[in-house]
Amino acid sequence: MSTTADTTGPMDDSRDDGATPARLRSLPSRLLAHAAMHADRLVNEGLAAADARKWHYAVLVALQESGPASQATLSRRTGIYRSDLVAVINELADRGHVERAPDPADRRRNVITITQQGRRHLRRLDKLLASIQDDLLAPLTQPERDQLTRILTRLLDHHTGTAPHPTGDQPRPKHKK
Repeated sequence: MSTTADTTGPMDDSRDDGATPARLRSLPSRLLAHAAMHADRLVNEGLAAADARKWHYAVLVALQESGPASQATLSRRTGIYRSDLVAVINELADRGHVERAPDPADRRRNVITITQQGRRHLRRLDKLLASIQDDLLAPLTQPERDQLTRILTRLLDHHTGTAPHPTGDQPRPKHKK
């Protein structure tokens, strides 16, 4: 009997040579994890080539869509920890993509605003990410891509407690087990 050490780790996304047991190859959670790992790598590499990071994109999108915001508000909108957000804002400000100014209502708080240069950079990142999405989802038709997005949104909403109530009235609370 021959044994081979697994030196690639449990989440290696290299091609399956048939050695992975069928039950593992068919577990949705495992497939999602592998697809997410691959997607994350593509996005990180693509953004790095554009001298950007995922958090840069998230902050610029939040500012462009919702307008100027305090660091605390940006933290809630983007899911970036406040302590990490300071470094992201510093990087974006150093590149001229955002401006930081004291909040007139509370001088202890800063308001972050996207600049015109930041808007141009965001448009470039949007194009780049659209291309990355196309590469990631290449084997799927447009209707399949739309369906995948709806299914993943539904799963995420369910597990984060933001799923709509069956009657459409109010969010359903997250299930506790």
